[in-house]
Amino acid sequence: MIDQLTVEAAVTDARLAAMEFDDAQAWLRARPTLTEPLAAEVWVADPTFSHVLLVRHRVRGWVPPGGKVEPGETPRVAAIRELAEEAGVAGELLPAPAAVAVRSFRSDWTPTLSLSYAAIVGRDEPLGGESEQPSKWVDLDETWESVFPEDRDRIRAYVRRLAAGNEVRAR
Repeated sequence: MIDQLTVEAAVTDARLAAMEFDDAQAWLRARPTLTEPLAAEVWVADPTFSHVLLVRHRVRGWVPPGGKVEPGETPRVAAIRELAEEAGVAGELLPAPAAVAVRSFRSDWTPTLSLSYAAIVGRDEPLGGESEQPSKWVDLDETWESVFPEDRDRIRAYVRRLAAGNEVRAR
């Protein structure tokens, strides 16, 4: 069971998300309680909005840094932690969540709420993280292999939306 603080933070961020996929709002309304796992990830773009930061997951392929929200942790805090753990980057998240979606991360897991946050980080920022899951900058127009191929278009659309709005600055 997910604690109340985490549930409230997840529901609030789901409502504030710039983009919605998989009919996530209706899925969320249909559930009186959220069950684990709850997921959070970070869509990291460079200041020119031409590259995204991805991590090579051993099973899922190239994916944004992210993972499971731990007990007592909000999805936003989990996203920051996962970015540091998986890519070695201490990024500052943009105020509004990028997206909310519903997906299953493993065949033996039920579908879960997944919140995507965003950060703008310079490509000169040193990358680190987990040695068995290397991270790298990928050209936004490049095709990367992933078990979630729909993420390419979702991330591209969001980054291009940021670029068009020119409303954020690099840290």
